Amino acid sequence: MIGRTNCTFKRVTIVGVGLMGGSLAMALKKYEVAKEITGLSHRQTSLQTALEMKAIDLGVSDVRKGVQNADLVVLATPVDDIIKLMKTIKPYLKRGTVVTDVGSTKLEIVEAAEEILPYPGMFVGSHPLVGSEKKGVQHASGELFDGSICVMTPTKKTSQVAKARVKQMWSRVGADVKYLNPPDHDDSLAYISHLPHLVAFGLMEMLPDQYLDLATKGLRDTTRIAASSPKMWNDICVSNVKNVVKALDEYIADLSQLRIAMINRDEKALIKHFTTAKEKREKIAEQ
Repeated sequence: MIGRTNCTFKRVTIVGVGLMGGSLAMALKKYEVAKEITGLSHRQTSLQTALEMKAIDLGVSDVRKGVQNADLVVLATPVDDIIKLMKTIKPYLKRGTVVTDVGSTKLEIVEAAEEILPYPGMFVGSHPLVGSEKKGVQHASGELFDGSICVMTPTKKTSQVAKARVKQMWSRVGADVKYLNPPDHDDSLAYISHLPHLVAFGLMEMLPDQYLDLATKGLRDTTRIAASSPKMWNDICVSNVKNVVKALDEYIADLSQLRIAMINRDEKALIKHFTTAKEKREKIAEQ
């Protein structure tokens, strides 16, 4: 706590001290965004590790103690738990407390927040587009958000004060903030994140075991995210099922076209498919 004099928040409580929550805590300290950081978790081992890493100043498992005096509460748990936590923290939020989250889907979370929380205007959804296939606070890094994108999903009900303070937090830890409404966020993330994870999981699942010891760097790069938490991705897919299924259906249709082109030995069609993909990939690399 010593030395943090130019802070946006006096006290921040991060609910869920894992990779994302721990990294945010470390970044808040590094960039002097919070004077005091409390970690709230039912996992004592996570709290102890976070304290040893100096990611947090205080680790608690009691919800009232963790939340009641916070200026900002960040819900940094799996998607399925975020909505449940809103009901848990509701009785202990003081007037003026800003609440945000880091969930990978937004529509269900934002709708729940505006229905459950006592001051719904003080909630603004957030989704930092960073992460790792690794999990646990032991893998946290204060540089995780440097040069990243964070999507915020304010609505007409969102307080301009809450919106500005959360934007300031993400900006100060190194993220470029972009705004989307919750439905557009979930639609776009189905394509750029949720579908790629499904593809990686599906590819690894169908690979014959006897070929795994021949795995190339290309295969390792393509399927790295298949090492992510199955439970977390179950929650994400269920929460965004309509958009993910739409993206998956389009992907299957594209694969079917590739299949037909190969069967017909249609080199012109194959090259067109590959060229279109290559050009899009190069656009990403240029950003």
